[in-house]
Amino acid sequence: MRSDGRRTLRAVLAIAALSLAVRLLALGARIFHWDEGRVGYWILRYHETGEFAYRPIVHGPFLFVVNDWMFSVPGLGASDFSARLIVALVGGCLPLTAWLLRDRLRDTEVVALALVLAANPLLVYYSRFMRNDVLVGAFAFAALAVFVRGLDRGDVRYLYPAAALLGLAFTTKENAVVYLLCYLGAGALLVDHRLYRRARDGASVVTLVRTEWRTAAAYRLTSWGGSVRRGLGLAVAHLVAAVVVFVAVVAFFYAPRPDLWGALAAPARLPGVVESATVGSWESFFDLWVSGSHQSHDYLPFLYDYLETLLFGAPFVVLFAVVGFVADGYGAVDVDTPGSRGLVAFATYWGAVSIVGYPIATDIRAPWAAVHAVVPLAVPAAVGVATLARQVRTAVERARSRAGGGGSDVVRTLRAAWTPSAALAALLLCGAVAGVVGANATYTNSTDDDEAGEVIQWAQPENDLKETLALVRGVVRVDDEGPDVLFVGTHTPGNPSDVRFHVTDEGSLDQPRPGGPSWHTRLPLPWYLERYGAAVTSTPPDDKTLGSDPPPVIVAASWDEDVVDRQITGYSTHRHDFRLWNDEIVVFVEDDALDRARERGYA
Repeated sequence: MRSDGRRTLRAVLAIAALSLAVRLLALGARIFHWDEGRVGYWILRYHETGEFAYRPIVHGPFLFVVNDWMFSVPGLGASDFSARLIVALVGGCLPLTAWLLRDRLRDTEVVALALVLAANPLLVYYSRFMRNDVLVGAFAFAALAVFVRGLDRGDVRYLYPAAALLGLAFTTKENAVVYLLCYLGAGALLVDHRLYRRARDGASVVTLVRTEWRTAAAYRLTSWGGSVRRGLGLAVAHLVAAVVVFVAVVAFFYAPRPDLWGALAAPARLPGVVESATVGSWESFFDLWVSGSHQSHDYLPFLYDYLETLLFGAPFVVLFAVVGFVADGYGAVDVDTPGSRGLVAFATYWGAVSIVGYPIATDIRAPWAAVHAVVPLAVPAAVGVATLARQVRTAVERARSRAGGGGSDVVRTLRAAWTPSAALAALLLCGAVAGVVGANATYTNSTDDDEAGEVIQWAQPENDLKETLALVRGVVRVDDEGPDVLFVGTHTPGNPSDVRFHVTDEGSLDQPRPGGPSWHTRLPLPWYLERYGAAVTSTPPDDKTLGSDPPPVIVAASWDEDVVDRQITGYSTHRHDFRLWNDEIVVFVEDDALDRARERGYA
């Protein structure tokens, strides 16, 4: 594409529209993941009770607050689709941030950046997943892009939307702190890189700071306020106001409910609520995620899994990022100044630090953590894509010239244009497209994919379980007596201390502190059963007696199937993979209850 802002904008908008379409298509088709079910259940509890307090184990309050609103929208309600909708919208709009960087990137690079952010399989998959990783990455990247746009325009007012976006990043997940550390680290490397390059050319570092950078700062301050003193005063005032915006966003989301509403009605109570939302939340976060034991693990296995996820889920982003960084730094890109551009180098350093650092910061080996490296590496990857695209275009033009200029012999032209660079570009672009198709193909077929575990986290049930849950919903609607669903408590074979499915007090599940870890072994089923209004109970793991009149739905581990089957008659059996590997459950549904549900059109 030649330099034409309108054409570039139209291309970015078209890519964003396709990005949204890909993320919204059949968004509710996949059954909830374990983690979606865990957070989704507590959002339902908040939606029903109006009571919320920050619990760092379920991360930031953004999804709680926003999905509470989503569930109240007429026609949406609480569903797999509506629960994932805000993540899909944010992830789908992420390509629009490329337009904010148009003063730092060529037109082709802007379009390429939008494509990478729209099409990477990891970003696509986890934009269709009710989790915070895409949210924090998108908000943090958008905040940086807005801030850079403000620098390019010389407009300090851009600080406010940047501060608000950064505040939203902090409301989604605690690793927003890691983003700030990455910014500081990448910025320090960038400054060091520039000082070293200038010093290598013969300029004194002290002289550079005293003259060039001091002059640049004075020019910027003067342009803002008419004089250095007035400009400095305005800059400080805007910075303080931006901090206020950031704190206001954070405090609103983290404030406990219904305390916040009471404080708005009685302003004298507002300082206490703000303190709880800020200082109190920080202390809770620090106690669990910093001083706790969640990061007490070996580094190399986590690094290996992280790299493996990038290999399967973002190989073209990584490869293009290397190509783009080298091309930008060694003169393959036609820019005004020699050496790497600040934005490209900054994003590359940021991505590299993320690859090295996230295996330390994360508490489990999960593919979604790789999202935090893909987002920054998209910038140098876009440069790499644009560089190869220009080489292909040059090769085609030369081939047409050798073929006679008119392009009448298409076969001869393409054969002449098939240079190694063109072949590589075609291979990589086709691979990226195939990756997106593959990510969506496994969206509802994850447990049948031999390589699913490289991109999809282990705790994902097979999608056929949704069909059985539809039957369960119908049965619950027609059952008017006693518990609707019985979980058969059990021990994991070979581990008698590991209790599954049994909860002593079902009424203890009103807040995110469930009655023992065995409740988590039911996930994601509590999300669905709570929506259905099902009355749930369980048997102790050492006494699997079901009684003379068991509930119409019984859920058991696969190794207890025979124990249950010997005690019941008139039930159909439904077996499902409950995780990607080596974990199966059996759902027994009473035939009479199912017939009544079908008669009423409920199943």
